Formats: sequence, structure tokens, C-alpha cells
Amino acid sequence: MSLRTAVAAPFRQEGRATMGESEFVVALSLDRDWFTPDQAKRLLDVAAGEGLVTRTEGEVEAEFDPDGVDVPEGFVPDESILQQRSTFERVLDALVAAGTEKQAAVAEINSLQADLGVTVEAAAVVYAKREGLDVRDAAKRALGDL
Repeated sequence: MSLRTAVAAPFRQEGRATMGESEFVVALSLDRDWFTPDQAKRLLDVAAGEGLVTRTEGEVEAEFDPDGVDVPEGFVPDESILQQRSTFERVLDALVAAGTEKQAAVAEINSLQADLGVTVEAAAVVYAKREGLDVRDAAKRALGDL
């Protein structure tokens, strides 16, 4: 996933899993020239929303092992990673990553949505749970949407 790769790069560069927000922004905007400073801040917002980082008092901490992420030589992230994904998109991506065919998952989720009379996000969570995925965070977001 390019979001995880882009987020891992500054941590790998510094050799640590915690850094100041300003260091993170500088690493992405000035050091690597991937984003403008405003875009780097937006990336930080998206990464926090995805649970990849935790932000506290001007510090950013990776919620994954940055050293476990390969940052290929010549890698440049696409600006599309600056967009927040919906709960549905996150759950669908998790299903596809677990081996479920995307079209089949969407069809089943749509069927569940109609049968249960809930939002598409809630139906996606129910389907993913039935498929054995841990979707607790997505379930909390979907519950908030109900």
C-alpha cells in the first residue's frame, strides 16, 4: 500500500518510530520532495485517520513497524493517497487483501444492506465479520454513522 510506504519513509529515514510533526512534514516535503508542506500535513491527517500513526503534543508515532515496510528505490507516492477513504472502502480493501473477490464482496454487501436496512458501511462490517476479519475499528466508525 503506497500510503503505508509514504508514511514509513520518514521514520525509516530517521531510524525511529517517533518524531516531531514538523520533522515528518520536512522529511516528506523538503527532503524527499514528494509533497508540499500542506500536502504532507494532509498525509499526516489521513495516516492518523487510517490508524497508521498516533499524534500527541506535536509528536507522531508509527503504529506499525516502519522497518518492516519496503520503500523501493525511486518510489514516489501518488497524490490520491491524500484522500481519506470511507469506512466502506477500508473494509472492502481488507476483504480483497484477505482473498475475497471484489465484485463478489460488493454484491454480498449490497445484498446485506438491502436485507438489514442499514448503511453500506454497516453492511460491509457485518460481511467482513462473517468472513472472519477483525474489523473492530471500522465497526466503531460505522456505528457512529448509524
